[in-house]
Amino acid sequence: MAEFTPTVPARVLPPVHVRDLPEPPSSTWRIIGPGLVGAGVGLASGEFILWPYIASQVGLVFIWGAAIGIITQWFLNMEIERYTLATGETALTGFSRMWKHWGLVFVLMTLCSNLWPGWVTTSATMVTYLTGSGQGAVRWIAIGMLLLIALGLTLAPVIYTILERVIFVKIALVATLAVVAVLIAINAESWVQLGRGLTVDASFPIPPLDFAVLMGAIAYAGAGGGQNLCQSNWIRDKGFGMGLYVPRLVSPVTGHEEAASSTGYQFPPTAENLARWKRWWRFANIEQAWTFAVVSFVTIALMSMLAYSTVFGRPGLENSIAFLRVEGQVLMDVVGPWFGVLFWLIGALALFASAMGIVDYTSRLASDTIKTVYLRDKPVSVNRVYFAIVWGMALLGTAILLLGFDQPLILLVFSACFAAVMMFVYSILLIVLNRRALPQALKVRSYRLGALIWSVAFFGTLTVLVVIQQARQLFGG
Repeated sequence: MAEFTPTVPARVLPPVHVRDLPEPPSSTWRIIGPGLVGAGVGLASGEFILWPYIASQVGLVFIWGAAIGIITQWFLNMEIERYTLATGETALTGFSRMWKHWGLVFVLMTLCSNLWPGWVTTSATMVTYLTGSGQGAVRWIAIGMLLLIALGLTLAPVIYTILERVIFVKIALVATLAVVAVLIAINAESWVQLGRGLTVDASFPIPPLDFAVLMGAIAYAGAGGGQNLCQSNWIRDKGFGMGLYVPRLVSPVTGHEEAASSTGYQFPPTAENLARWKRWWRFANIEQAWTFAVVSFVTIALMSMLAYSTVFGRPGLENSIAFLRVEGQVLMDVVGPWFGVLFWLIGALALFASAMGIVDYTSRLASDTIKTVYLRDKPVSVNRVYFAIVWGMALLGTAILLLGFDQPLILLVFSACFAAVMMFVYSILLIVLNRRALPQALKVRSYRLGALIWSVAFFGTLTVLVVIQQARQLFGG
């Protein structure tokens, strides 16, 4: 065929290089992982607190919302992965090619959402349930966890590998809890109600629950906010598609840094390359469906059923960490003391793993954007930028805890607003990027384009509702 001219825009960043698409490995099970990492990082307070809390208040009539939210995010994740599979660049780099500062906008929103060390304080609180320590111990346990996370991400030769292993252990622990719960704690009525909640009893239970709570639960089932964007980084480090040509993040202490191009690659749409693309695209879709979507929904369903079986109808339950204390105590009474301890132990470890994932994905998004867009011609490596941000987050979180601050209301407001705004905006940008920057054979179209349009409408509505609600909380009225 004629000489190929890349379609990726080069107005803001240098042009991509032309290379053939690598062959998918013959044993694709070896590269399964990014979807599980996405699910594992996302299995946090929503799965342990929010969805079980909803089940405790109204039963399982809203479980269909989790399915809608996860399916929406599966389509979003696949469009984020499409650009990286085709170019080896992250979605944020693709956005920055359209306007230089798009990546920075998303990085700042992600940082503002995650600066407060909420996940480690939640994990530390569950540790105090196990040890019987007072509330004053939470601060010191959380600080220890922050330093452990920073050291773990600093000393691992290949960062993605250590994160993947931590998440795999987390999912194995949650699966263990789920199996024990199915055998001992989840009653038969819960299975009936699960089926009815997905079919004949499906409803929007307002009242007694607030509309914004239900919309937020749908939006952040599975992942949400900046985490979805990091699917680009995780599949690239795993060597998916054109990402195989990009060096992985490694430790500047124990790893071997490689020189990396500041731009990506594009393959000519020859018959051979398109045949490889079909195999990569099929594998990526299946990997996301089973490891992200199925794992996320099964976890939400089982944790909701556990709450329904034990605390449904119990008065005075809170949509906060206090919910886990009550649920653990009820499990001790209903099943036995050992099961309540197991519940708190796995919850603490699971939330710790989520905290590590949050620090990782925030630092990945920031370091990739800073190096690629703003420090492209500087001698500093992306690895060193990454570790500076990791330690910056750990030290800032430590300072916040040492100063004794409670989570400021304004930060709660920003976090809720930023996540909704991010998903609304990058749903639009993904349509533009994957329609304009890719060859005809690779462009998003048909029902996948429709799914992105649905995502724009849904997250746009959620953005308006969250902004109005949070403005009322801040300013009254």
